[in-house]
Amino acid sequence: MKADVFRQTGWRGVRAKLFHGYFLLSRPMTFGVRAIVHDRNGHKVFLIRHTYVPGWHLPGGGVEKGETAFQALARELAEEGNLQLVAPPLLRSLHFNRHASPRDHVALFLVEDFRQHAAKIADHEIAEAGFFAMDDLPEMTTPGTRRRLAEAFDGAPISEYW
Repeated sequence: MKADVFRQTGWRGVRAKLFHGYFLLSRPMTFGVRAIVHDRNGHKVFLIRHTYVPGWHLPGGGVEKGETAFQALARELAEEGNLQLVAPPLLRSLHFNRHASPRDHVALFLVEDFRQHAAKIADHEIAEAGFFAMDDLPEMTTPGTRRRLAEAFDGAPISEYW
């Protein structure tokens, strides 16, 4: 699969650049959280497809001013998947996401104790969301997402870059 497929073009690209531009102006460094939400029954992971960037991603987003990483993760999981943490998540790794911006860092958590009170319905931010078997991920799963899953479940070395 060619990396160009994941390039943000057209209105989605403009929208993404404006979004990141706002954060560059409002924060000297951006810090985000992502989660590998792992359903041990069936060995499935939760992925989302945004309305404004191509591909399937791990759920997550930016840590807001005055918010802890755990609070941001809980908020993002609720917003993007109707998911509720039942136990504290495990911090797996930290990554420099140079593709998003030259100042973006992401904390990756493993979530295995959770509850989903309802399937996620598409909205203005999330086009689709759901659980996928590890051996049957959507074709458009992003390279970064595939790398994080390989690090978590296949013993691949953890990269400091997203």
